[in-house]
Amino acid sequence: MRDFFTDVDWSRWSETAWTAGARVIVVAVAIFIALRIIERLIAPAIRATVSTQMAGESQSEIDKRVDTLSGAANRTLSIVAVAVALLTILPEFGINIGALLAGAGVVGIAIGLGAQSLVRDVLGGLFILAENQYGRGDVVQLAGTSGVVEDVNLRRTLLRDLDGTVHCIPHSAVTVSSNMTRARSRVNVVVTVPHGEDLERVFEAVNRTGEELARDPAWSGDVTSAPKVLGVEDLRPGGIDVRILGETLPNRQWDVMRELRLRLKKAFDTAGIRLAA
Repeated sequence: MRDFFTDVDWSRWSETAWTAGARVIVVAVAIFIALRIIERLIAPAIRATVSTQMAGESQSEIDKRVDTLSGAANRTLSIVAVAVALLTILPEFGINIGALLAGAGVVGIAIGLGAQSLVRDVLGGLFILAENQYGRGDVVQLAGTSGVVEDVNLRRTLLRDLDGTVHCIPHSAVTVSSNMTRARSRVNVVVTVPHGEDLERVFEAVNRTGEELARDPAWSGDVTSAPKVLGVEDLRPGGIDVRILGETLPNRQWDVMRELRLRLKKAFDTAGIRLAA
């Protein structure tokens, strides 16, 4: 530690502190202003680049990508700005930065040997951001946990599940990421009817209900492909499983499926179609 302070004149340190104070304030203000200017320039630059790369995709997908990249870039810049500020300010008080950096290098090697998981986290974060695997607002499954992405940085992703619990998942733990709201989402519903039901009548009721839902002004903006019967999914002793598929805007499939089930129940009751027990 003595080498760090070899340039400090302790007899005049208090005087040095006062005279260097003004320069420190100037440096701090300059870095703060530069950081804010760069942050303001980054967002438009990222938006322009992303809009070009994602031409043809929905505006909501572009906005999510811009928000994710801007947040990660701003936090990284803040860390760099703090480091630059410290390296600029400390010499004003006579602290030997060369010796400090040399000591930090030795400490860094020691820490690096025990921080391999941190390196894997950062590398994983770089690939996740570069490949646009997911972003803020997406519903994903990571490391066995499903939820809405609330934040992404180079080290970890924050997920909030349906119970409201926030999960902090390091990127080194993400071997497979499943994005359920990329570009479009799918309605996937199975209804089970007794073996005695007329399947043609069931199919007609399902397709009619799906078309009505897609034409309803309250839902037409969410439904991009009307739900319809895919076919018989399974024959079981308890009944016949009928698979229904459709497509919606990202993150809207769950609301559409709930509305579809409600309408199917009413349509089946009206047509006298029973559901299997």
